[in-house]
Amino acid sequence: MSYLSRAPDREKAFRALYETAYADLLKFVQRRTEAADAEDVVAETFLIVWRRFSEAPALQDDARAWVFGITRNLMLNARRGEHRRQALGVRLAEVATVSHRPSHADLVNCRVDLGKAWALLSEVHQETLGLAILENLSAPQAASVVGISPVAFRLRLTRARRALRLLLHHFPQSESAAPATLPERASTS
Repeated sequence: MSYLSRAPDREKAFRALYETAYADLLKFVQRRTEAADAEDVVAETFLIVWRRFSEAPALQDDARAWVFGITRNLMLNARRGEHRRQALGVRLAEVATVSHRPSHADLVNCRVDLGKAWALLSEVHQETLGLAILENLSAPQAASVVGISPVAFRLRLTRARRALRLLLHHFPQSESAAPATLPERASTS
């Protein structure tokens, strides 16, 4: 049976798909992610479904499978983003320790401080630093990824570096692991 043939308008067709798929989709997400995030993932899925509803398959079972596919892709994208953020935090910590031979304790302190500072950064700052440092994209390339102008991206990068620098200044530093070794501490003007 087709959603579009059952319902005379888009809203009713969407509501029918929502009612058919919601409970199973929520269980699907809860088995694959943290329970606290499951409803948010399902809500984001149905937002995408609403925007792309004209692409929905006509048959009910096919449309349900299509919704599950969208959900799976959302979860994969979120997982990849989290891995990139973690990898950038590790990479920043490694870059911070390259210029001198600190003790093991200093290395651990530096990584812990950088990890704490990274976790306190906003998602926008993390994404901006990630594109510039981890992905090694130029300002025009990174700007096209996030859909802004290169000038706006450079401004975001300056602000993200400043935010990271300020956060790192709030953590106690040992003598041999001075914060000046971080490339983000260089002038951003």
